[in-house]
Amino acid sequence: MGADTNTDRDTDKRLAAEAAAAEVRDGMLVGLGTGSTAAHAIRAIGRLAAQGLKLDAVATSRASTGLAAGLGIRVLDFAVVGRCDLCIDGADEIDGDLCAIKGAGGAMLREKVVAASADRMVVIADGSKRVERLGGAPVPIEVLPFALGSVTRRLAEIARVVSRVDGEAPYRTDNGNPVLDCFFGRLDTPEETASWLQSVPGVLGHGLFVREIHAAYVADQGVVTTLERARSSD
Repeated sequence: MGADTNTDRDTDKRLAAEAAAAEVRDGMLVGLGTGSTAAHAIRAIGRLAAQGLKLDAVATSRASTGLAAGLGIRVLDFAVVGRCDLCIDGADEIDGDLCAIKGAGGAMLREKVVAASADRMVVIADGSKRVERLGGAPVPIEVLPFALGSVTRRLAEIARVVSRVDGEAPYRTDNGNPVLDCFFGRLDTPEETASWLQSVPGVLGHGLFVREIHAAYVADQGVVTTLERARSSD
């Protein structure tokens, strides 16, 4: 039963990814996320490129860069690009207000930079990632190595803090920094938590996405639902 459930979830990830990839238009610069769900989107975009759609991409990790390049997608250096038309990425949790926890794949800082630069940021997920309130998943924090001790102490005041490891070695992001996974429990005010985290000296980035996401495609048992952020009336 467990294997069937995993297969169903992978199918849902693929369906959500393909729905989001349908937003890609000729001439776009597309931001590519990181993780198993984002990989489905990269493959779907690769198929569009193979069919003749003209596009370029920026990627949020070395893994995504390698996958995209292997599919014939031209990947540009984000440092000299600075913006993109559309960003597609997965999430560890997402609520009805389009607030999300991201970063199980360790790329949350680059993902947030690219998402913030995008004209439109779309999250893709299977139904298990849709939640009423964030907090079931840990919030990953990317930390300046020099400040690891002081940041750990500050975070431990309000969360259970676990240092991420890679086998027996400390985990390092593509930026060369350690990650602390923080278990806050139910987050009724994710905006306040995100603001507090960003105020801690030594925190380089965190996995709470509270304003960056414009839409989400969530697939559950083969049915894809679209969530859209309400447009401002200003």
